[in-house]
Amino acid sequence: MKFLLALSRWIDAVNRRVGQAVTWLILIVVVISATNAVVRKLFSVSSNAWLELQWYLFGAIFLLCAGYTLLKNEHVRVDVIAQRLSRRTQIKIEIFGILFFMMPACLVIAYLSWFMFADSWVTQEMSSNSGGLIRWPAKLLIPVGFALLIAAGISHLIKCIAFLTGDGPDPMDKLSEKSAEELLAEEIANEAREREARSQHDEQDKAGH
Repeated sequence: MKFLLALSRWIDAVNRRVGQAVTWLILIVVVISATNAVVRKLFSVSSNAWLELQWYLFGAIFLLCAGYTLLKNEHVRVDVIAQRLSRRTQIKIEIFGILFFMMPACLVIAYLSWFMFADSWVTQEMSSNSGGLIRWPAKLLIPVGFALLIAAGISHLIKCIAFLTGDGPDPMDKLSEKSAEELLAEEIANEAREREARSQHDEQDKAGH
């Protein structure tokens, strides 16, 4: 079990590094999108290459971060029934889902998409749009992204088994924490309260003078 847990930590480290690196693409996409919009509106100039680059980058963000998202336990789960069960039963359902749903689907997609990429690479497929980009980099993102997701699934499976055998912590702890939306709402509410407090303090200072 120690070897498997070490493998899980290595997979998590890879997905974490990839996820953190890819998040910078969001800034690049925003800059490119804003620049394209400004140039198109002001100068009536548009480029298919820059437009296609935007969706290449969007694809990279979603595909390459899939494993990182699973690592952070941020994938959507519809668990109206499962959440009423014991944690051990939930983990067993998690293992079943990984083995019989997630892994088969990801393996099939990764396998088939590799041949799609290989064909695009051999033929040096270009976009059908005038001035568009070469296609194989976008198609390569699919098998790579699903390979990272498969690796993350293996890591999660190891952690689930370790929990059942008493060799590891609860791998689904994140599910009991507040969601990103709830944390954002709390942050906005706290900022609003701080502004209100500062406003009241300023009014009191003016009244004192």
